[in-house]
Amino acid sequence: MSNSAEITLPLEWDDDERMNFMFSDFKENRDVNTTDWDSKMDFWTALIVKSCKDRRTVCVNLQELNKIFKRKEKSPLGLATVIQSMATCGKIQRESEFAANVDCGWLSWGVGLLLVKPLKWTFSALLGSSRVHLEESFVIIELVKEKAAELLRVYRSSEFSSCSIVSFQDLCTLSSNICADEGTLCMALLQLQRDKQVMVSLHEGEKIVKFCLPGQDRVSAVSDVDIGIYQLQRSEKLLGERVEKLGLEADKCKEEARILLREGKKSQALRCLRGRKRVEKRADNLFAKLESIREILDRIAQSQSDKMVMQAYQAGVAALRLSLKDVTVERAESLVDQIQELCDTQDEVNQTISSGVTAADEDMDELEEELKSLLNDSKPDSVSGLPTVPATNLQPSAESILSSLPDIPQRPLNISTEQLEEELNQLTLTDSGFQQKKLTSPAKILDPAQ
Repeated sequence: MSNSAEITLPLEWDDDERMNFMFSDFKENRDVNTTDWDSKMDFWTALIVKSCKDRRTVCVNLQELNKIFKRKEKSPLGLATVIQSMATCGKIQRESEFAANVDCGWLSWGVGLLLVKPLKWTFSALLGSSRVHLEESFVIIELVKEKAAELLRVYRSSEFSSCSIVSFQDLCTLSSNICADEGTLCMALLQLQRDKQVMVSLHEGEKIVKFCLPGQDRVSAVSDVDIGIYQLQRSEKLLGERVEKLGLEADKCKEEARILLREGKKSQALRCLRGRKRVEKRADNLFAKLESIREILDRIAQSQSDKMVMQAYQAGVAALRLSLKDVTVERAESLVDQIQELCDTQDEVNQTISSGVTAADEDMDELEEELKSLLNDSKPDSVSGLPTVPATNLQPSAESILSSLPDIPQRPLNISTEQLEEELNQLTLTDSGFQQKKLTSPAKILDPAQ
């Protein structure tokens, strides 16, 4: 199980009972036990996809899967059924079919790289055979789309982003961290070709890849201008490497001359210095050519920027002309006059509304006089014939009660009881506002102690 060391196996991999069930073959009829069938299918499908992710690849074949998932010298018996089911569901596709769906221009460079397969596979695909061969390669659609998006992101964040065309070898170096091998890179490029994000072609026997520029929906065909820019960029790179190499050689000659001079070999030291001068002269000539190429590339980049600006100007002028198609100065003045007239009308309406509404059949002066008369009569002396309520306090004070009592007699009390009662009755009758305390006995009045 050396191949399985590259992937992370599930925790249940060490469960013998569970793995014996998973390593067993599928029943011929799924309807016999749909739960067991589906659980086993889901297990192997997820594990196959995960194993490809861990190995940074997008293609699988039955022979490789048998080696990867080998456990205790046993290989799973139902992997062929899993491959057929995944192909039926559209999760995987034969590598030959996947490549054949791309533009025919890919065949010029991809047939020797991707589609060199045994002839019997091609015949089985054409005849519609459902049998899975051990070495027949399948592409996992989900993973190849992820690799394509990741490759495009890595390119746009790299030093090659300023170059629309990149050599295939440079792209292999750039994608070494995301693609396990060259075949995985080719699958990702095929997916990008499907998405109209790259265009692959041959130039002087070398495979080159043109990427879609930022802001564009699809990549354009490789033109002569693109080829010329690519050649200039390649020449710049080669000249830069040569200039750097000559600089190192000149430093080496200088160091050798110093060593020979210390050893007293003056003539040999002079030859080293003459060689250093020749190397520096060659480096200067190459550097001058390198600067010329860089200036040309700068001008091309500037011209491309100018072209983009001109295209933006043209689009802006066309849009502005279309938007101002029915707009004239006279029409604008007429609209302004209409707006001013409507504003004046609105001001008059608002003023009329705020002034209030007056009834035509009513005389305002007469109504005001009637209102004043109502205000004057608002405090009547009596209401509904009732007597006027006195304003003073209704509760009598102690002084008023004492003043209403008769004077105390000064003469001797030679009076009979009948006379006192008669006098008392007269006081009660004459003084209606006074409430006399209850007399328990007339004899109490005659008692001096009271």
